[in-house]
Order: sequence, then C-alpha cells, then structure tokens
Amino acid sequence: MNLFGAHFSISGGLEQAVLAAAELGFDCVQLFSKNSNQWKGKPITPEAAVLFQTTLRETKITHPLIHDSYLINLGSAKPDLYEKSLAAFSGELLRAEQLGVPYVVMHPGTPTGDTTDDPVKSGLRRIASAIDQSLESVSQTGVLLETTAGQGANLGWKFEHLAKILELSKYPGRLGVCVDTCHIHAAGYPITDQKSYEKTFDLFDRIVGLDRLKAFHLNDSVKELGSRVDRHAHLGHGTLGLEPFRLLVNDGRFQKIPMYLETPKGTTEIDGQTVDWDLVNLQTLRKLNEK
Repeated sequence: MNLFGAHFSISGGLEQAVLAAAELGFDCVQLFSKNSNQWKGKPITPEAAVLFQTTLRETKITHPLIHDSYLINLGSAKPDLYEKSLAAFSGELLRAEQLGVPYVVMHPGTPTGDTTDDPVKSGLRRIASAIDQSLESVSQTGVLLETTAGQGANLGWKFEHLAKILELSKYPGRLGVCVDTCHIHAAGYPITDQKSYEKTFDLFDRIVGLDRLKAFHLNDSVKELGSRVDRHAHLGHGTLGLEPFRLLVNDGRFQKIPMYLETPKGTTEIDGQTVDWDLVNLQTLRKLNEK
C-alpha cells in the first residue's frame, strides 16, 4: 500500500500540519519545525511535543518528516556561513528528536567561497563533516540527503555526490536519500517512460543503493530534462507528465516508502467547485495506482 503525504504549514502550531494532512486524507506529512526563513526558532516545549505526537496518533498520520531551513548551507567555504549553518542544522536535528520525527531532509549545500582546485570535492567533505557533527548531538534522528536540481553550483544533483557523502560519513547507517522527481528530471536523469525510468533507478541502485532510498518528493517540473532549474509543477501539468508517477506508485519496490507532494499551494476550479490543489494531486496519485 502506497503512503502519500504532502508538505503543510505549521502556522498556528506544529500539530496544524498534521491536522491539515488528515483533513485531506493523506497518510503522512512533511513540515518545517520552525519558520524556514529564519535561522533560529522558538524552543519546542514538552507540551508542544506531546501535542504533536498525540495529534499524529489520533489522526493516524504516520512517517512525519521535517525539512530543514533553506538558509542552511553546509557546503560553504565561508567560515561564518558554515558555522551558522552547522549550528542551525544541529538545531534542526534536535527539534526533530524532541518531536519524535525520525528524519530531517536537507539539500546538501553549495561550495560558496571555495577557492580550491576542486570545490565539489572539498564541498562534499564539508557537508559530510557537518552532518557527522550534527548527528553527534542526537541519538535517534537521522538525515535524508535530497537529490537537487543542480541550480548554480548546488551539490547533490549527481548520484555520485550523494554516494560520496555517504562514503565520507562516520555514521552512514543514520543517513538515507530522498529522491525528488522534479529535481532528478532537471538534473538530467530521465524517468518519463518505462525504459528510461528503469535505467535511472538501476543507475541509482548501482551508485547509491536502493536500500538508501527512504522517501520521495513527488513534483512535476516546469522546466525540461537537464535544465538544472528547480521549479515544481502540479502532477501532469509539467514536462514530466503523469507516466513517471504511474510507474512510481505501481513499483513494488517503493510501496512502503513515503511519498510527499511539494507541489504549489492553492485551489483550482473543477466542475464549478473550488478544490484544494493538494487534494487534486492526491486523487491523481490514487487513480494512477493500478492496484
């Protein structure tokens, strides 16, 4: 049975994301643990953590996933930004542990300010080191490296980047990968037909390992294959089309791996009715599931 979720707002309290997911009929939920555009957030009180867990149980929403702040850049060679990012990421892991969330998903980073002969190599080393230092501050929470679109000098758009971080880490058993469909498409990995889909995931298995795949972000892409531009679209409304999502939701290897929508928020009109886009995308996924 597939596990479908989406990213929801925590406005009004962390539990509000869980309630929003339940209201639309999702199985799981992704959220920020604080304002994603701020370095620091209010401490999580024991009461807030209990309310979050209670809401999960009462709504039967499973596999909560926290996405870290977009401000964080663990690949930076600028000492001030690196240290600030390290402190913020450690804080993200601590907040996840306080909430009982098993993983924090993160974009690996960008080697800003790197003047070495190989910024990619040194950037990946900084990322692995920062993740290791952050993991030492918690005992249960793990990290999911998200595949990126490769905009600018962003790292993580090649499967080899992810494999190298896993190789460099002292705690590879606490690391996994979150595959974003928009991002791998933009990065140049085709999945729009059966043959290319199988080829891409065979390649992922050889380089990273399917056993590392712990979550999906399901997003269509505004931009074309290999564009290296990260712009999400509603399912079937972008350059990916519906076929990759049909293949994914009917792939027996991924039946128990949670899949989260990160499609644009808002509503649309269908037969004269105003409908939440998250619900439209969820219904699309369920219709694509041949089982």
